[in-house]
This record gives sequence, structure tokens and C-alpha cells, in this order.
Amino acid sequence: MRCVVTGCAGFVGSTLSEYLLAAGYEVLGIDSFVDYYPRRIKEANLERARSFAKFAFVETDLQSASLEELFGGAESIFHLAAQAGVRASWGDDFRIYTGNNILASQRVLEAARSSRVKETLKKIVYASSSSVYGHAETLPTIETLRPQPISPYGVSKLAAEHLMVLYTKEFGVPTASLRYFTVYGPRQRPDMAFHRFIKAGLLGEPIELYDDGEQSRDFTFINDAVAATAAAANAQTPGVVCNIGGGSRVTINEVIREIGDILGSPLKVRRQARQSGDAKHTSADTSLAAREFGYKPQVALKEGLRAEAVWIEEMLKCGVLD
Repeated sequence: MRCVVTGCAGFVGSTLSEYLLAAGYEVLGIDSFVDYYPRRIKEANLERARSFAKFAFVETDLQSASLEELFGGAESIFHLAAQAGVRASWGDDFRIYTGNNILASQRVLEAARSSRVKETLKKIVYASSSSVYGHAETLPTIETLRPQPISPYGVSKLAAEHLMVLYTKEFGVPTASLRYFTVYGPRQRPDMAFHRFIKAGLLGEPIELYDDGEQSRDFTFINDAVAATAAAANAQTPGVVCNIGGGSRVTINEVIREIGDILGSPLKVRRQARQSGDAKHTSADTSLAAREFGYKPQVALKEGLRAEAVWIEEMLKCGVLD
């Protein structure tokens, strides 16, 4: 069975690729190595996948690639490629988000509706984000709540999500969209909070904490997110949109204390003002994902933080992180 993973050199994409390869799938990975963070980190992410004989890699941009040719014969397309980052999505750079997140997704869908691809395709699984909810009116949040993103990034992810549902309804393209809630763990992007906090703690440097630290998140360990993504290829409802969360809501201050305990020394904190686009609280109701494809998070926060700390320490020692 053949799968395609877009954004295969990223945090979730590389981990998903290995998961699928270990399960015996043939995987075509696609990535354009956008410069949001250093390429050497993404190349390191790909090392294990490249060791599998059933892994093939194509470096190309989804906005210009011949996708119908690349997708031909695929049973599942896991569309994870995107321009990341809430805070970087304001101003002139929003054009990057419209291209990499909206136009690229539309091209994936156009290729998928072609007869050559559609004859074997069972599902496109799209990586959406809890950012579509903004300041959610109810917690935990269910998928039927009206999305109200508060960042251009969230707007771009919601637009692509709407395209997924639209192409299912109008053209019968089988899709499932997953709203990830703050995924963390080994290979987490260097701009994300846990990565920054753990790295600073290991190096004895202060961390920058935006807002008062009482903002809370539903944190999802990478292995749980990947298992959900693979399982979503079997979702029963056409065009379904599901939350993927970690099962508990924790404040940033609690996380900082937990990381200090893991590293054996309290983190040094420099407090900064709240950043535009940051939601105050997130919490996922995952009952729909449980019904659609049996999703149930397995990894507790402390266990996941330990795993990420081990990975960051190893990457610092070998010079991948600086």
C-alpha cells in the first residue's frame, strides 16, 4: 500500500513517515524545506525514514509540482505541509501563509479529484489546528462550535479545512481534517514553547514567557498525534473534522515547574507581554475522533516532556541544535 506524506521533513511529518514505514507501507515523502527554521534540523528528522527501502523523497513545492503524477497510485495522502507559526503570520508575510497553506492545499485537492488519483485514493488526511477556534467560548471545545480564529495563521488553516470539506461535498474527494491541539515531543519545532523552555533550561539560560503563564493548553504528545493521523485514513464520515488533543488542560506555569523538576533545576523566567494571536485557553473534546477512528491519547504530559528533553539534549550534543 502506498502513502504520500507532504511536509515529511517536519516535526509531525517525519514522525508519521516512520510510523507508516514501520507498519509496512510504501511512503513517498514530499517537502520543500521552507526556511522557517534551519534545514539541518529537517534533514536530521529525515535520517531514519531514509533508512527504509520503501521510502522515496521528492524535494518540491506543492504550489508548482506535478501533483497528479506524484499522487498516482496512492491509497492515502497525509497533507501536513504548511507554513507554521501564529506570531509570524501578521503583516506582509501573510502572503507566504496564503500560498503554502491555502493555495498548496487547493492544488492537492485538485490533483486528488483527477481520475488517475481518485481511482486508488481512500483518504486525504489534512493537518488543521486548534488555532481555528481562537478564544473558544466553551471548554472543552467541540467541533460544532463556530470557529473564530484570532491570527492570520488560524485563518489560513481554517480556509484550507473548508476546502477539504468543499471538495468532499462537490467532487467526492474523500477527506478528513484533524485539529491538532499543541503537539509536543521529540523533533518539536525550535520556535515552540516546550522546545525553547527545555533548551534554555539545559543551557542554564532564562526563558521568555509571554503573558502571565496562567494561559492553558491541551498538550498532545507526538506519538498520539501520529497514531490519530494514521487512523484517520479509516474515518467513516466523508469530510469529517475532528479534534486531536492530549486529554488534559495544563497552565504554562505548571509546565515550567514540571520541566524544572525534570531537569533538576527551576527555570529562570523573564516575563513578556501577551503576543497578538495567542489564545488564552484551549481544550479538546475528542469524543468524535474516538467514534470515527478509535482515538484515545496514551502519553501523559510528564512522560512526554521527559522524552522531548532527552531528544533536545542529544541534538545539542551532536550539534544539530545550537
